[in-house]
Amino acid sequence: MTVTTMQPRSLTDAVREVGQYGSAAEAESVTHTVLLALSAHLPAPERAELTALLPIEATLSTPLAPRPLTAREFVESVAPHIENATPATARWHVTSVLTALAQQLGTAHTARLLAQLPPGYALLFGLADLAAVA
Repeated sequence: MTVTTMQPRSLTDAVREVGQYGSAAEAESVTHTVLLALSAHLPAPERAELTALLPIEATLSTPLAPRPLTAREFVESVAPHIENATPATARWHVTSVLTALAQQLGTAHTARLLAQLPPGYALLFGLADLAAVA
């Protein structure tokens, strides 16, 4: 399954379940924020596929990141865009969205996304980061 064949509603539903959100609106808001932030860190093909899940106006306003962020920096960069987020809750939100995304995409596509990101992101996708252990 590729991102472009995934239905946004099914991803939101998966995020709601993984993150145990009380409402679809909350899950949708968090999903939008995290995917928008992630898209700024991906090359054009992956960015286009990922942003296909977001409204057109959102994708047009997202500049590419000036430099790759570590996983920790990524979580910290998302926190201010989520209402009442602390560092711990921001990590929960990011991990909920990216874990649901990984489940929807499958192993091969998730590995392709992770290959575009700095080391350390696998944990945010709910996967073991074996490279960090070596």
